[in-house]
Amino acid sequence: MRNPSSLKQEILKKWVMGLQICSSSKKEMTILERKKAIKLSADIAMASARNASKYWSRALIANASKQDENKALLDHILGCDLEKIKKKSSIVSIKRKKIVLRSKKILKKRVKNIGVASYIAKRLVKKRTQLLKRLVPGGESMDELSLMEETLDYIVSLRAQVDVMRHLANASMHLDHKVSSSMDQMLL
Repeated sequence: MRNPSSLKQEILKKWVMGLQICSSSKKEMTILERKKAIKLSADIAMASARNASKYWSRALIANASKQDENKALLDHILGCDLEKIKKKSSIVSIKRKKIVLRSKKILKKRVKNIGVASYIAKRLVKKRTQLLKRLVPGGESMDELSLMEETLDYIVSLRAQVDVMRHLANASMHLDHKVSSSMDQMLL
């Protein structure tokens, strides 16, 4: 796995690049448009910082590329890698769906001789797995082992993204405080 500080640096670099593209493309933005631009650029930065090596990162990029207004941002952050990522994502998705379907057929055959307690436990695990599949980008087409691996990597990347955002917000707050105290001194 990658060094967390280099991952954070990469996320910050690409996130700032994405924010610059969003702010230069539209001068007047509503709060909701600004929120969407911040989230989109942060997600794309996080996914591209992983070099689309994980399925969740390719799924985030593929979902963002479905909307035409996101094309400029994706092109700027990802460059020529965008088409390769989208193609790789669709190929892997088809293979994973086939594996999942095959696994379900095998499980149905094994269910016949299960006790009540193990049946309840398996139902609980299945419900939680379905929930996890909805939370992790691209998780719908993953088997359980891949889902766990992708989830762990996604959590690490989300934590890095949150740390980057927190540090940037703190830096901005300190800068605003210094500017306002300088302005107060100038007025006195």
